[in-house]
Amino acid sequence: MEDEKIIQNRELSIWEALLPVILLVALLAFNVFVYGDEALSGSNQFILLIGGAIAAIVGVCNKVSFERMIEEVANNIKSTSGAILILLFVGALAGTWLISGVIPAMIYYGLQILSPTYFLAACVIICAIISVATGSSWTTSATVGIALVGIGGALGISPGMTAGAVISGAYFGDKMSPLSDTTNLAPAMAGTDLFTHIRYMAYTTVPTMIVTLILFTIIGLNLDTSTIPDTASLLSAIEESFVITPWLFIVPVVVIFLILKKAPPLMALLIGTLLGALFALIFQPDVVKGLTQSQDLNVINAYQGLMNAITIETKITTSNEILNGLFTAGGMSGMLGTIWLILCAMVFGGIMDAIGALARISKTLLNAFDSVFGLFASTVASCLALNLTASDQYLAIVVPGKMYAQAYKDKNLAPQNLSRTLEDSGTVTSVLVPWNTCGAYQSGVLGVDTTAYFGYAFFNYLSPFTTLLFAAFQIKIKQLTEKK
Repeated sequence: MEDEKIIQNRELSIWEALLPVILLVALLAFNVFVYGDEALSGSNQFILLIGGAIAAIVGVCNKVSFERMIEEVANNIKSTSGAILILLFVGALAGTWLISGVIPAMIYYGLQILSPTYFLAACVIICAIISVATGSSWTTSATVGIALVGIGGALGISPGMTAGAVISGAYFGDKMSPLSDTTNLAPAMAGTDLFTHIRYMAYTTVPTMIVTLILFTIIGLNLDTSTIPDTASLLSAIEESFVITPWLFIVPVVVIFLILKKAPPLMALLIGTLLGALFALIFQPDVVKGLTQSQDLNVINAYQGLMNAITIETKITTSNEILNGLFTAGGMSGMLGTIWLILCAMVFGGIMDAIGALARISKTLLNAFDSVFGLFASTVASCLALNLTASDQYLAIVVPGKMYAQAYKDKNLAPQNLSRTLEDSGTVTSVLVPWNTCGAYQSGVLGVDTTAYFGYAFFNYLSPFTTLLFAAFQIKIKQLTEKK
């Protein structure tokens, strides 16, 4: 397999392998210092290309052919084609769900049901339930996640806090659902079965989730409710601009049902987009007409209004300034910046892969420790390093999974120890890296910069510490059954 070929490439020294990473991190840090939140608008993308160029120079000096590097870049970009298409459809879906009233209806009813004090904890629970049911953190964010960020904004809660709660809940489900691709991938790499993996993962995941809920509850209890806007005025402004009815929830229910029935995500998102467009014509004809600035809603104007919502930025103006900021969707074009970031990250990751830098870094980490705790720490470090350098969640599971499987056997450790550690450190930390496919996706879909939600994604950055804590104190570390 290609991964094995890359792993066996040992031409680089550890310092040669680390050089592109060190320079990339330094350049990105300086770039963020200069541009702040605007760094993802293009400058970070160019820095990733510079990092790829540095890696390519290291590769050329070590006689790695340019053709090999381009081939790996092409393979990396090819592997993200599904994610890119999903991003485009999520942008389209967000546009039609806005003008159809689906998102405004979620915000309308959510404002009446969710108390500001317990809103963040409720976000975690809601997203965890949806993600366990669908097996997808991406779908969770693209449906209820967008609405919850909107509700949080209407309640005066920081978008970073709400996004952190959404991501924490979504990644709990992404880890624990038997429908999740990463939950199936990790035990396959480690050599155990799915349900053994899920049961064993619960030992570290459930305590981390409880701590996460406690932290968000404490934050909620300490929120300054005096700054929360008048809910009545928000509800009135929504009613003035949209026809609000529970029938609108048919659209998200259909999408979630399709995913539960294991329909391809692209098909589910397309159907959700088309249903949103249909419901816009049925329930919000005035909104569609307003998008074209025409007096009558004929076939041409309706088509133009719907296509505008699907493809370009859409803004719905209400009598409330807070809602004006929330009722904005970027359409498919709004996702192009995120796609641009992913493509540039894949260039860097592909070249690092081709020159053998990723394998060299992982091998050094593997050889750095002799103890059982050291093996767990090395696995965690490898997953984090690959999320940072390869910019891909799956590589952060596959490469360490293949590399460490024999080492765990040599230490008489059952394979579920490895599969759990891969998920605790590889799956959940991907979303914390701005240029990782997961970080770029969540930031683009939720409309919240990675640096804004990083500090509040408690579940995601506490998970690696929990797995290391269990390893340090030998809690639930299963040994291989000795042969008689």
